[in-house]
Amino acid sequence: MHLERRRWMLGAATLLVIVLIFADISEIEEEVGAPGGSGTRRSSAKTIPSKSNRAELVINDSSSPAAVDRSNESMKYNIKTDSLKWRHNQTLSLKIRKQILKFLDAERDISILKGRLKPGDIIHYIFDRDSTMNISRNLYELLPKISPLKNKHFKTCAIVGNSGILLKSGCGSEIDAHDFIIRCNLAPVEEYASDVGLKTDLVTMNPSVVQRAFEDLINETWREKFLQRLQGLNGSILWIPAFMAKGGEERVEWVNDLIIKHHINVHTAYPSLRLLHAVRGYWLTNKVHIKRPTTGLLMYTLATRFCNAIHLYGFWPFPRDQNQKAVKYHYYDSLKYGYTSHASPHAMPLEFNALKSLHQQGALKLTVAECEGTT
Repeated sequence: MHLERRRWMLGAATLLVIVLIFADISEIEEEVGAPGGSGTRRSSAKTIPSKSNRAELVINDSSSPAAVDRSNESMKYNIKTDSLKWRHNQTLSLKIRKQILKFLDAERDISILKGRLKPGDIIHYIFDRDSTMNISRNLYELLPKISPLKNKHFKTCAIVGNSGILLKSGCGSEIDAHDFIIRCNLAPVEEYASDVGLKTDLVTMNPSVVQRAFEDLINETWREKFLQRLQGLNGSILWIPAFMAKGGEERVEWVNDLIIKHHINVHTAYPSLRLLHAVRGYWLTNKVHIKRPTTGLLMYTLATRFCNAIHLYGFWPFPRDQNQKAVKYHYYDSLKYGYTSHASPHAMPLEFNALKSLHQQGALKLTVAECEGTT
């Protein structure tokens, strides 16, 4: 009798997780990237203080779904920096990798491969299941034959979000010193190099970026600016979420056409149809009840597969820094989005708290202020 009851309870718990994973998710939008050397390399960059080098994983120790703090007031004073040195907890990092591998594998899920689709195939959008798109010849041509991360492994990786917290940080050289550098939403680097660095190994590009940053390529001037950005990637992986939501297929086609026509030196990747649900499933099981992960959280989750130590920069979903100075939403423009808008499908402060907890345990390093050498 007791055995049957235990089996019933286990089945009910499993069903609940499945229901949560496949719950309705709203339409994709651009995000800030915030929750957006050796394996033990240290830096005097100001970061959140780390706790002891313990092996257990505690992301959210609440027994009930975590509420998203919309006011920001109770959170911003809770994030402090001091001179304590961060130490990488290799044991915990490996444990997180093993847990994530139960849900997804970055080597496999970073992109659909050429053998899985053919021109003319119909795809249902992840967020708009009633809408479909056809696989064009250009998209098919740019699908990789093998995973761009196949057999890849790096000692240190930097994931660079787009928060204005990077401005005047002086973190550029520290970011560029990492073995593999991930950036979000085709953010510009040259004019901000001292703060964000120059090197890029993988960059994401939501289709909306074409409209937001390049005026939908309405004339030759904007097309040339976009081409220059693509050419500046110089062999990097360009990660395009083409199958997420309806409305972006035309922009994806424009980008694919330009890459082929101008022989742009990039390795294109288009995430698998299961990636978003798999990532969300992992975080839900750790009691981080996000509606939809930001690009920054997606990249961190993927990076655990091929990075030993992961360092995050530009992850700051608050309008003021720790000294209460105003922070731009993006370091490179003047757009003013709602950090905690009820209309947003993201829960960036909640994600940030999860990343902060992982930092404190040594699983990742979260830099939120100036780096060494900044005057």
